[in-house]
Amino acid sequence: MAVRTNVKNRQAYARASYVTEGNTARVAVPYEAEPRRRQPERKRRPEPVSRPVPQERRKSIRIGLPTVVMLFLALAAVIYISYGYLYLSASVDDHMDQVEVLEKQLENLRTENDALEQSIDTSIDLSYVYDVAINKLGMVHAGENNTIKYQKTESEYVRQYESITEH
Repeated sequence: MAVRTNVKNRQAYARASYVTEGNTARVAVPYEAEPRRRQPERKRRPEPVSRPVPQERRKSIRIGLPTVVMLFLALAAVIYISYGYLYLSASVDDHMDQVEVLEKQLENLRTENDALEQSIDTSIDLSYVYDVAINKLGMVHAGENNTIKYQKTESEYVRQYESITEH
């Protein structure tokens, strides 16, 4: 290796480290000490130029009148079905709200009915009714001789207004 007399190179060699391989010692010059090589400039590719569409392909891009009509009808059907769905959904929500209101009214009426039934049950004194029935009206408890047992032989079905035969 030739010794360079350039000042920059001397400073680089002074900072260099020595590498030993086998019985030889070599100077390892840092990467910065070597002069930079110019890289060749890359050629830029030109931007792609839009080409005119061939006549054959232009014909395939055109949409005919039947296709436009079919697309329009499909779009109208989708809009109609979407509107119908939203209308039915809103209707169901309204009915559910009405059901909730009616259920609350029913619950209020049931609690009111239970309260009224409780007040009626507490207002009637059964001992007073018994006393009036026995003492004032002359009612008596039914005994064995007051009960008439009836057996019908034809069928088990009893008609309410059928005459009872006496034994």
